[in-house]
Amino acid sequence: MVDRTSMVLIREYNEQQDAKMVRKLERTCEIGTKKMVSILSNMTGDPLSRIRFFPLHVILVAELLESRELVGVVRGIIKNVGTLSGSFLKMGCILGLRVSPTYRRKGVALRLVTAVEEWMVRNGAEYAFLATEKSNDASKNLFSIKRNYVNLSSLVIFVQPTSSLTKHISRDIKIEKVDMDLAILLYRRSLKNKDLYPLDMDVILKEKLSLGTWVSYYKEEGWLNLLSKVHNNEVLISNEGSSSWVIFSIWNTCEAYKLQIRNSQLLSFLLTTLNHAREKVFPCLKMSVCDSLCMPFGFLFLYGILGEGENLGELMESMWKFTSRVGEGMRDCRVVIAELGFGDPLANHVPQTATMSCIDDLWYTKKLSSHGDENFDELLMKGQMGNVFVDPRDF
Repeated sequence: MVDRTSMVLIREYNEQQDAKMVRKLERTCEIGTKKMVSILSNMTGDPLSRIRFFPLHVILVAELLESRELVGVVRGIIKNVGTLSGSFLKMGCILGLRVSPTYRRKGVALRLVTAVEEWMVRNGAEYAFLATEKSNDASKNLFSIKRNYVNLSSLVIFVQPTSSLTKHISRDIKIEKVDMDLAILLYRRSLKNKDLYPLDMDVILKEKLSLGTWVSYYKEEGWLNLLSKVHNNEVLISNEGSSSWVIFSIWNTCEAYKLQIRNSQLLSFLLTTLNHAREKVFPCLKMSVCDSLCMPFGFLFLYGILGEGENLGELMESMWKFTSRVGEGMRDCRVVIAELGFGDPLANHVPQTATMSCIDDLWYTKKLSSHGDENFDELLMKGQMGNVFVDPRDF
């Protein structure tokens, strides 16, 4: 795996010897770019932060043979997913590709991506999957032109400051926490309408960062006043007369992704890298950019958002208000964030008052093996997919 022209070795990450250098590399990458850096992908505090939840994961680094300096890093995970057609796939995901500014456009990123794809194939992955910023032309060219990835859809990020909404929820609406076992079964029943969804929903909901699952519904429709039974691993629902409901879960990232400005160098870093994101997000916090950068903040991540019925708009708004209330009771929680596929019908029902910043990212995927799912392959050919479960562990 040695590139004799650049004298770079691609190898697996070693926690003891590499952790400090990877953190330094990522700070260098973020400070040295004018691209926007999403607060969702900040990993400088813990190289394992976005992959430790998955049993199959890897970190690969690019090391200069002469100086032993690390000039690149990439993460890969493999997870089992279900598809709309009912088949099960092993999906590899590429996360956190970083290359030192000095060594960009020298083939380092290409070699890292190729190596992580080879790791995925060795471990049985049938497809590879990733998301990148719409404005990142270098990343788009790398994956679409050099590695033959297909763009399927976009991600839309919605940001809501916890303090910006009146928290009054209509007396006609009830929000009720769902028992863990029932939540797992409800998700397994409902996620089958997604193009892609995780098979380990129980693991996600039981993870310590997951605060729980709730249902928002109209009292007169009695969505949770029904008889729910578990039989043969299915939820049997008597839902007569009910027309509207929203189910959602909350992921607590306040500790994992808290940003704290401690010195002028880091202040300069955020002023440079947040780019137009800071111009959209921080004014929505009703603070000046300077004030917003001088205090810590974390966020709650809304995920597993599913719903049906004629009155989704009001129920979706109640979900945001409820989550804002939860966030206000947590130290340093400043915003609530949700992410939906561009083609997800629920994206049309996010209340405008709760949508403070929409940042389009791009989903890319490619087939890695001769095996797979014919229906999913057809989606690849058409370049169409939007109804996808956003896994909070990817952040």
